[in-house]
Amino acid sequence: MQLDKQMLFFKALGDPTRMKILHLLSSGPLHGQAVAERLGLTSPTISHHLSKLRESGAIIARREKNTIYFTLNDKAIRQNVSGLLTMLEKKKEEKQSMEEKEKIIKNFFDQEGRLKTIPAQRKKKLYVLAFLASQLEIGKKYTEKEINLIIQRYHEDFATIRREFINHQFMFRNEGIYELNPPEMWLGINE
Repeated sequence: MQLDKQMLFFKALGDPTRMKILHLLSSGPLHGQAVAERLGLTSPTISHHLSKLRESGAIIARREKNTIYFTLNDKAIRQNVSGLLTMLEKKKEEKQSMEEKEKIIKNFFDQEGRLKTIPAQRKKKLYVLAFLASQLEIGKKYTEKEINLIIQRYHEDFATIRREFINHQFMFRNEGIYELNPPEMWLGINE
């Protein structure tokens, strides 16, 4: 599993001695005895740490005759760090998106929670529709009259909003009965 590999990698880097070993290897390949001498540690201790780094994929071992040289595994290090950075960037984008969504909702709804105007811009309209759709119950079947009454609490043009719900797949309509689709199906929201 990818998550298990990532956990093993970052767990291996969580030890100060292993980080020192990586810093030493950043200058080039070294054998275990050279690493032990430079860090002032015993060979068994260094062997243990080198073994953990190899298991994590952070270093690669290469044998030359009777000596094993260790080098950084640049590709694995870049992949793991890149994966973490990508996750952090995604989290940052999600936070910005939430802040933007909240700002749009605040701008288009008055103090009483009524929609001032239906946004013309697609992105803003989708945020507003998603907010309105979130006021409905998933799995509940609504008649057209019930949907109209619910929408009228927020805006007088219930016909336009009801049509937008269908057009953007917030809701499904069959023989005059309306049902909320799962949020994953809502057009534009998860794009």
